Amino acid sequence: MQKRLIENIVVGSIVVIVALGGVTFFNWEKVNWGKIEFKPTETITVSGRAQGQQVSQMAQFSATVQKVNDNKQQAVDEVNDSTGQIITRLEDFGIENKDIKTQTISINQEEDFYQEDGRTKSRPGQWRVGNTLEITLRDVNRASELTELLAQSGATNVWGPNFYVNEDTSVETDLLVKALENAKQKASSIIGSTGKKLGKIVSITEGSQSFSPLKFADGIGGGAIPVESGSSTVEKTVTVVFELN
Repeated sequence: MQKRLIENIVVGSIVVIVALGGVTFFNWEKVNWGKIEFKPTETITVSGRAQGQQVSQMAQFSATVQKVNDNKQQAVDEVNDSTGQIITRLEDFGIENKDIKTQTISINQEEDFYQEDGRTKSRPGQWRVGNTLEITLRDVNRASELTELLAQSGATNVWGPNFYVNEDTSVETDLLVKALENAKQKASSIIGSTGKKLGKIVSITEGSQSFSPLKFADGIGGGAIPVESGSSTVEKTVTVVFELN
């Protein structure tokens, strides 16, 4: 019984050795593994643009109060007092507190230049203090009234009205679609002679808009200032990256 068991173990070991030997001596060079390649994706980047007209819905103004004084604290107090009066008048006009915000505050000491012994010298001069308010008007029909109010408010400088439209409108959305289509047409035109075709969109980046304010000089008065809100030119730009097939 013991002799047969030993014989079985020996035979099993030989089978394992043969199997392992088969694995060891198999000719792997005859296996066709194929070829894996990673090719970079070809793309084209173009900009699209679309413009439209829309009746202005809102207006923005800026009003600056500036004071100059030998005493720094007195200049600050004068600016704070005048700014507070303007804010009160704006609130009485109907502008909500959320639509009145401080844009910039400046406190600077000027240099006083003088001549001494034939040379130009300088010494600390007066303090110049300023505070600029940004005002949002949501009823453009009252733009003329607000312009007049600010012109007579004691503000040193008044900028505006800067008319614009609410960006959350169907016009804005429609222009974005048209700008995207414009970008697609440009891309197709560019690659027309290359034999390539436009593939899927890789990325879209929306551009920004800017406005140029109108400045009124200090001391405007004598009757209402005519202001027409008219229509605003709305422009949308997009930068689009397309795959090429």
